[in-house]
Amino acid sequence: MKRAIYPGSFDPVTLGHLNVIKRAAAMFDELIVCVCVNSAKDRGLFSAEERVDLIRRVTEELPNVKVDYTFGLVADYAKKHRAKVLVKGLRAVSDYESEIQMAMINAKLYNKLDTVFLYTSPKYAYLSSTVVKEMARYGADLSDFVPRQIIGDVERKVRSSQDP
Repeated sequence: MKRAIYPGSFDPVTLGHLNVIKRAAAMFDELIVCVCVNSAKDRGLFSAEERVDLIRRVTEELPNVKVDYTFGLVADYAKKHRAKVLVKGLRAVSDYESEIQMAMINAKLYNKLDTVFLYTSPKYAYLSSTVVKEMARYGADLSDFVPRQIIGDVERKVRSSQDP
């Protein structure tokens, strides 16, 4: 079985993420979308468990997609789950520099692990979870940015995080 892991913070999952998920799911027998809680980033808007729930809801029609989370290193997670491929989405050349560095580190930590890069669909090249959260803070229409199933969740979470 060809198993791959698509790691990321997914806070929240965007249409760009979903585009990569669907394309990667078509390439592998099993794709694990793994919410990685990044110790270098600020506390997320959504908890790891909430992110897993959001991703499960938007991928329910993809039978070979599983969703999980980890607070540890993605290389350790891959080894534990016997995955030999990481899938990473690239939006721009600037993403490549940091992603290639991480790919090399992950391969050093787990020498059977390769990273496959998928460029994002051009219509999502500008999109990030950070941009989505900022737009939601100002009440912008999110329908071109996040899956329709979770727009209400994002709006509610942003509103509740702004309450004094």
